[in-house]
Amino acid sequence: MVLSSVEKQKIIAQFARGDNDTGSSEVQIALLTHRISNLTEHLKSNPKDHSSRLGLLKLVGQRKSLLRYLKNKQYDLYIHTIKTLNIKDRA
Repeated sequence: MVLSSVEKQKIIAQFARGDNDTGSSEVQIALLTHRISNLTEHLKSNPKDHSSRLGLLKLVGQRKSLLRYLKNKQYDLYIHTIKTLNIKDRA
C-alpha cells in the first residue's frame, strides 16, 4: 500500500522537529514503521508474496539502523519515539 500524501503529512507533523523537517531520524522511523505495518498486514493475507517479504526485511533493517543511530546520539528522543510508535527496545 502506498502512503497517501495526507497520511504522510500527518506522520511528519507529529514527529517533525520544526516546520520544514521531513528527514530527521524520528520522521524516517515513523514513516518506515507505518510502511512496515502495512506490509505486515499484506503478508498476512498473501503469504506466498516473497518479493514483498524481502522488501519488508529491508525496511526492518533500515529502521533498525536508524533506531540504533538515534539511540547513540539522542537517547531521550529515542525513548520518546519508541514509546510513541509502540516499538520494542531490542538493545
